[in-house]
Amino acid sequence: MSSLQISQVLAEMRALQARVGGGPAEVSASVAQSSDFAKMIKGQIDSVAAMQNNASSLANAYEAGDKNVDLTKVMLEVQKAGIAFHAITEVRNKLVDAYTQVMNMSV
Repeated sequence: MSSLQISQVLAEMRALQARVGGGPAEVSASVAQSSDFAKMIKGQIDSVAAMQNNASSLANAYEAGDKNVDLTKVMLEVQKAGIAFHAITEVRNKLVDAYTQVMNMSV
């Protein structure tokens, strides 16, 4: 999920909260929290991307015959990157599911 999509979801949730009766103070607090949340999610996605890039560069170095790169380290980094990607995908799925449930609520 891109940061643009996350921002759109958060904007729709803020609009729903304002329409339901959240006052201006509550909405401004929500904006601050959503901004922090979006930054945290983006940071985690960037971290997973860095792990994948590191694993890929280690694998390429091993395939090129670099004697300083151990096969065990390459396999561990590839597995860590795969697990991190799976975890962030599950987080995205849970966010989409929560958004869908909120949108299906009757007001």
